[in-house]
Amino acid sequence: MSADLDPVESAESSRPSGPSGSDSPGTPETPGPSGPSGSADDPRPPLRFAYGRETWKEIAFLLSNLFTSVAGFVYAIVGIALGVGLSVTVIGLPLLALGLGGARLIGRSERARARGLLGVKVVEPSPLPRHRGFFGWLWGSLKDPVAWRTQLYGLIRLPWGIVTFTVTLVSLLVLWPVLPFVARGLANADRGMVRGLLSPSDELERRIAELESDRGVVVDTAAADLRRIERDLHDGAQARLVALAMGLGLAKEKLLEDPEAAAAMVDEAHGEVKLALQELRDLARGIHPAVLTDRGLSAALSSVSARCTVPVTVNVDLAERPAEAIEGIAYFTVSELLQNVSKHARARSASVEVWRADERLMLQVRDDGAGGARFDGGTGLAGLSERLGAVDGLLVLDSPEGGPTTVTAELPWRSRPATASRR
Repeated sequence: MSADLDPVESAESSRPSGPSGSDSPGTPETPGPSGPSGSADDPRPPLRFAYGRETWKEIAFLLSNLFTSVAGFVYAIVGIALGVGLSVTVIGLPLLALGLGGARLIGRSERARARGLLGVKVVEPSPLPRHRGFFGWLWGSLKDPVAWRTQLYGLIRLPWGIVTFTVTLVSLLVLWPVLPFVARGLANADRGMVRGLLSPSDELERRIAELESDRGVVVDTAAADLRRIERDLHDGAQARLVALAMGLGLAKEKLLEDPEAAAAMVDEAHGEVKLALQELRDLARGIHPAVLTDRGLSAALSSVSARCTVPVTVNVDLAERPAEAIEGIAYFTVSELLQNVSKHARARSASVEVWRADERLMLQVRDDGAGGARFDGGTGLAGLSERLGAVDGLLVLDSPEGGPTTVTAELPWRSRPATASRR
């Protein structure tokens, strides 16, 4: 039997190593006589007859299954039996709710055990929302899907824990040459159970995770907008007004000594005032244009398209105005896309179409430019897609080389309140 078949061979010689001698379990191996090779998609090292660190972890997990499964089974049986059996009394349902709360703790420990020994990365479920009063807590605990799945996990684990403990122990004593393969197969079944019953796989948990991510995008976007406004005020209008104040001070000193020079300085200050007012108007338009508030999306998009470097056709087909927040997002989305047309597209013409499809507000900006636009091309499309995603929106890009480029955006439709629409 070759050295690869020696069960006492060290773990260092059984696992592939990189140039520095460190483990590299994700590196593909060429199949050889020692067993099937790993793959780039499998984070675990390739199976070998010799026992590596990952194999020992799997064996430890399978041997500990018996003790954890017995504890989980007893907890589930006692908790459910007491809660349901005493449900005719005032303490039955509270006991069941407390048992389900403890099941969440058991699920957390099982996820930690699987993470440490099997390398299964399962996202922790969100905590239960706070409910007002005793009955709110009771109802929220009784309908907790995470706790019920953990109880089901505890019930079905006892026979499986007995099987894995027995097979692993017998294989370790008499079938040690093939134990790594047996352990990998049993451990993969455990991985499937953990992912299927202990992961936050229901739709509500997925939605909560998405909303938490979207909230971070919204906060970052708002902070970036505030920094931009502060920078524009400091570097633009504020600096111009400071220079204006200094110029007027000098003109006041020369008013009696040199009236002509003072008049010229006042005339120059008058021009500075006009420029400062224009910068403030542009800044206010960047925050929220007045034409959007007063006349709606059609007039606002016609105004922003007039500033584009190519002719733009605007077609807005909306029977009513959407909510102010959705209307503002739609305006700034089209505005940024038209800026991209001016800066990058090398187009001769462009078009903007806005319409409503069921409960979605659809925006489409098309140009006949060179095409080849990408989300990672430095045109701001990636950031725009993230901002739309934060409000359940969607951005679709179709830009083949040579053009044309079509960008379609979807936003959720929310109708404007009646009081707002009458203003």
